[in-house]
Amino acid sequence: MSNCRTGCSTQDHESYAQCLKESNLQMSAGDAGRPSSQKKWNAELNAYQNARKQGIQPAGTTLKKVQEAVELSNKVGKAFDAGTNEFKG
Repeated sequence: MSNCRTGCSTQDHESYAQCLKESNLQMSAGDAGRPSSQKKWNAELNAYQNARKQGIQPAGTTLKKVQEAVELSNKVGKAFDAGTNEFKG
């Protein structure tokens, strides 16, 4: 199973976050032109990518979901997988 988005031409990224980051997608609604939106977008993708590198699978890519998964993992001492609702390792 690929970690890439459907429109990715290479389908060879290590994570979904990396695929999104390297695709240079442009936001098209609401705060698209505001630098703070881009900073938030990048921060969320970086947090998600860092969590995945640790073996953690958050329930989503929002900063809140990533932080929840990291906190759970830290409390238990094992990587949390929201897909199975279990801890790995």
